[in-house]
Amino acid sequence: MTKTLKRPEVLAPAGTLEKLKVAIRYGADAVYIGGQAYGLRSRAGNFTFEEMEEGVQFAREYGAKVYVAANMVTHEGNEEGAGEWFRTLRDIGISAVIVSDPALIAIACTEAPGLEVHLSTQASATNYETLEFWKDLGLTRVVLAREVSMEELAEIRKHTDVEIEAFVHGAMCISYSGRCTLSNHMSMRDANRGGCSQSCRWKYDLYDMPFGQERKSLKGEIPEEFSMSAVDMSMIDHIPDMIKNGVDSLKIEGRMKSIHYVSTVSNCYKAAVDAYLESPEKFEAIKQDLVDEMWKVAQRELATGFYYHTPTENEQLFGARRKIPQYKFVAEVVAYDSTTQTATIRQRNVINEGDLVEFYGPGFRHFDAVITDLHDSDGNKIDRAPNPMELLTISLPHPVYPGDMVRSRKEGLINLYKEDGTSVTVRA
Repeated sequence: MTKTLKRPEVLAPAGTLEKLKVAIRYGADAVYIGGQAYGLRSRAGNFTFEEMEEGVQFAREYGAKVYVAANMVTHEGNEEGAGEWFRTLRDIGISAVIVSDPALIAIACTEAPGLEVHLSTQASATNYETLEFWKDLGLTRVVLAREVSMEELAEIRKHTDVEIEAFVHGAMCISYSGRCTLSNHMSMRDANRGGCSQSCRWKYDLYDMPFGQERKSLKGEIPEEFSMSAVDMSMIDHIPDMIKNGVDSLKIEGRMKSIHYVSTVSNCYKAAVDAYLESPEKFEAIKQDLVDEMWKVAQRELATGFYYHTPTENEQLFGARRKIPQYKFVAEVVAYDSTTQTATIRQRNVINEGDLVEFYGPGFRHFDAVITDLHDSDGNKIDRAPNPMELLTISLPHPVYPGDMVRSRKEGLINLYKEDGTSVTVRA
């Protein structure tokens, strides 16, 4: 008897209301956002209650859900007012809150009945007994620790019916599931209460006996400054493993990333899920295209985290190994006139007459075009548009739709990495 595979949710980050709408338009089944309290991204564009309400209404039009991250570690007194806050989220229509602190979990479960509570990855759930423990306390879903292997994930799924949410894309933390105090020490900002300054990604000098009279800087095979930064995760070409092992939600990291990132990654993971559930052959046919798309928004090298092996030095970023983005986001489509074959675009970066660009949209649509007949918002013919957010028109024989994105190849040097960890530098 053939086993029916369950369709996993594609869960995208949304740091702002604009990103929420972009993520959902580009295929996300759910988004997670931050509120004005209890979150771990104090520098993200956290949502007011009014913005949450608008976001929920928009999501409902697409059959999507909105979750709120409330995963800070609370100190004495931080939990005051949490019950009312959770009830407000429930009444707005938020589908679930993502929480790690037991105090906030207890408050949400007892004072806001009807609001689902999901366990945050900050709680480091790495085995099925832990999932069963939280299930008994009323939680419906657990976000697994990033340190869980694929073998462990499969074993967890065999022993529990708790919903499993697992990270598939985005930044990796050098500490265990984000439990880090580097920012507290380096910049007096509490990473576990929303103030992470990403001290691990700073550049450092290493010294032999740094407090001795003759301290010596260590120079290894890579002479650049040392960093504790990890490469990013990408599981786009391993989606079949996630689906076969019963993951309920595929989580994408990046609430502080751009709409270029959010649209591209949401689009790709939705396409990957759709293709595999249609047939393994369909997935294999588009897999390389999906991988190529990921590199267009990559800020660092990409790897598979802990899923298939414990990360080694090859998953550590040093100065010379930093990945330079290959593409830049230049505009979004506002309107298209099929009669005149003219597209109106809102500029986000410098655009020049004659630029080779790529248009892409929901449903994994994309095509290349050359910028021609460029006009500014006053109708003047121009060769260069340097002002962000200006409305421009271009000639375009291929139809596009409002919300489609435009990007171009970024000039400069690009590091291409091989499987053995070596690299070659080419000019874009």
